[in-house]
Amino acid sequence: MLPSATTSGAIDFKKLQTIDILPYIISRFVRQVSVRFVAVNKWKIHKFGGSSLADAACYQRVAKIISSLPQTPTGVVVSAMGGMTNSLLALVDLAEQGDSGHAEELRAIGARYTETASQLVSGSPLVGLLDSWSQDEKQLVELLGAMVATTSASQRSKDIVAGFGEIWSAKLLAALLNQELGLQRAVTCIDAREVITVRQGDLGPAVNWNVSRSKMARQLKQGFDGVAVMTGFIAMDEDGLQTTLGRNGSDFSAAILAALTEADELDIWTDVDGVMSADPRCVPDAQIIHSLSYNEAMELAYFGAKVIHPQTLGPAIDNGISVVIRNSFRPDHPGSRITAVVAGDHKIKGITAVGGMALINLEGAGMIGVPGTADRLFASLKDAGVSVALISQASSEHSICIAVPAELAERARNTVCLAFAEELDDGQIQSVDVTADQSIIAVVGDGMAGSPGIAARFFANLGRAGINVRAIAQGSSERNISAVVDSQDVTRALRAVHSGFYLSAKTISVGIIGAGVVGSTLLDQIQQQTQRLHEKFGLDLRVRAIARSSRMLLGERRIELDDWRSNLDNSEMQVDFGAFEAHVHADHLPHAVIIDCTADDAIAERYAGWLARGIHVITPNKKAFSGSQSYYESIRSAAAEGGSHYFYETTVGAALPIIKTIRDLVDTGDRIHSIKGILSGTLAYLFNVYDGSKPFSEIVIEARSSGYTEPDPREDLSGMDVARKLTILARELGQTIEIGDFPVENLIPEALRDSTVDEFLERLAEYDDEMLHAYQSAQAEGKQLRYIATLDADGAANVGLQRVSAKDAFSNMQLTDNLVQFVSDRYAQNPLVIQGPGAGPQVTAGGVFGDLLKLASFLNDGTSL
Repeated sequence: MLPSATTSGAIDFKKLQTIDILPYIISRFVRQVSVRFVAVNKWKIHKFGGSSLADAACYQRVAKIISSLPQTPTGVVVSAMGGMTNSLLALVDLAEQGDSGHAEELRAIGARYTETASQLVSGSPLVGLLDSWSQDEKQLVELLGAMVATTSASQRSKDIVAGFGEIWSAKLLAALLNQELGLQRAVTCIDAREVITVRQGDLGPAVNWNVSRSKMARQLKQGFDGVAVMTGFIAMDEDGLQTTLGRNGSDFSAAILAALTEADELDIWTDVDGVMSADPRCVPDAQIIHSLSYNEAMELAYFGAKVIHPQTLGPAIDNGISVVIRNSFRPDHPGSRITAVVAGDHKIKGITAVGGMALINLEGAGMIGVPGTADRLFASLKDAGVSVALISQASSEHSICIAVPAELAERARNTVCLAFAEELDDGQIQSVDVTADQSIIAVVGDGMAGSPGIAARFFANLGRAGINVRAIAQGSSERNISAVVDSQDVTRALRAVHSGFYLSAKTISVGIIGAGVVGSTLLDQIQQQTQRLHEKFGLDLRVRAIARSSRMLLGERRIELDDWRSNLDNSEMQVDFGAFEAHVHADHLPHAVIIDCTADDAIAERYAGWLARGIHVITPNKKAFSGSQSYYESIRSAAAEGGSHYFYETTVGAALPIIKTIRDLVDTGDRIHSIKGILSGTLAYLFNVYDGSKPFSEIVIEARSSGYTEPDPREDLSGMDVARKLTILARELGQTIEIGDFPVENLIPEALRDSTVDEFLERLAEYDDEMLHAYQSAQAEGKQLRYIATLDADGAANVGLQRVSAKDAFSNMQLTDNLVQFVSDRYAQNPLVIQGPGAGPQVTAGGVFGDLLKLASFLNDGTSL
């Protein structure tokens, strides 16, 4: 006799002293192994949809998946071959019309099935399949003939016809698996009509579990550990007549089989990687939801997630069965796992929408405080067979708003008018209105419960996208927030809400105009730093558009920058700034910025429009910020209107922090008395090099050849570039000033101002004596010539040549440096000096890149990178 264990499972060691211990230990070990064996050999159910069984290659892929599964009891539920159910129902439509063409269509179905079967199996199994199909064909011919004769078809007949697709599919897969696995595992084919018994009710088919379990026990012997292939979609009712589980019923069939076999997992194989955070056809950045709860899946399924039907989850929930959505075309992908409880960081799991809705609004002062109004409303709709998708009622009880399927809207309106006819006549209810073309957008997530700010974020995202919300609903579970919007806005709404919840605040859609020296350098710098910025700061810079004078390049997700030059050269897209803007300002991305690396007036004139529409602007182009005062003011107003930012640090001094310094001084309360600076790297170079020993004209020509001047040096010598920079600085001080309000010394001889570039270069030597005289006069005073801009607090400004002491900072500079002095209350005795390279593609592009990083900091709640 072996000792017994205590109620806790512990061994009674006192008895061990009186028995042979070895048999006892062996007995305990065997019992534990037995328990573990049972646990390991739980059933696994796999369901393959029509897209996974579309042709012979798909069947082979499915067979390979099944062959690779662990050798535990396996159930495989199949849908009809892709498109087969529709083809069968099309036969019914033709027969109901008395069209004998159904015979030809049936032959086409047979040819498709025969061809597929012939590619998969051979010998006697193939003969058996085709013989079976021939018998089914005879039954179909009889059924369709009766429909032709009566030009009608009962629902029962339609169910029988539609169910053949699953029968053929199951037999074919079972034959293939027998061929592939016959020597390793038992394979059997089960007709679901011999197992699943249902009764049809108001909520759809309900399973008679007791009867179905008994039938299942007769179909599979105890201890079966092979592969059972079962038809989906079809079943029997309690009268023994064939019925179906409805469209998408094969998923339900699989869940029923999982419950009947006490499986611990149901894998639903389809043609997508899992449940997505949004419809990827509408939201390009939709992501796989790796895990979600039953409740989350139910909500998403109700609101249009196509990969799982709400009915499927019922048996899984009741029996604690995990459901996994997987891709038969990518079997190594883990898919989406649906379980009772899920841990995770995402409060929002999915954003989804259901279209084809209409709003019915019942409104009237007579409804306030009157019990039973809602009861009468919904009772009347139930009697009329109208399903209500959403209910919204204000606490004032002045109105009740419901969303119904659009095709039932008129019926619903007439029903409600009839139910409240007396109140409408008496004026107690003012109106019953219908708003057509509506969609419901919903955010779903268990983590929303008790989390303040989710609703605010949801509606803020819709507001920023300019989406008008017509009705709102949220259950007390806080698992779902729904809003009704115009159907024409639903894609934009989905994208805006998804980006707000799923994408980082540092995800920025970038468009770059100007692929010249500065623009191309900037693109190279971004390409080199993108990965590091993403890994270290979570900054997701997506360059999605590049444009130059004649053509542009657009990337759906992003442009691969390692080969952007050749792709832009080979692009056949002509420049269209409307299309460029629309692409950069994509609804599904939270932020958009256009970087203008040109000196083009026409591009600068677009800034206000971009800013007003919520597109940020970064530029080294001086034209907009030194143009007319009115346009400058319009840019500021547009940015405020659009909630957007503009950065133009590189318009003055390239990457030198000149504008930033002015802002910092002013914002911290300092008062700037004067600004004095050399603001042109070109002119700094010319007057640093010029010492009278070589004609000034030769120095200009050499500087042009070395790339220190513009192709037309007159753009530098005119002084207008410096004047624009000084105007920008003056406006930063709050001064109202325009070019033309202050003197600008033009170094171009008047006779050469309208000549060609070549003529200018040829004749410039004629005026060398004038520059030599100016230089010698300065030298006589012990001074140097420098081209300087000055500005004081009263708005007095000047741009031109000045004589400065040899000890002055302006006389002791590197060749192309910019130098700016600030005299302020804090820096009165010893001016604040900023000095460094003020030109060149590397520093200018670096400054623009720096502005892009500043923008990212602003967008990330004001924190810095």
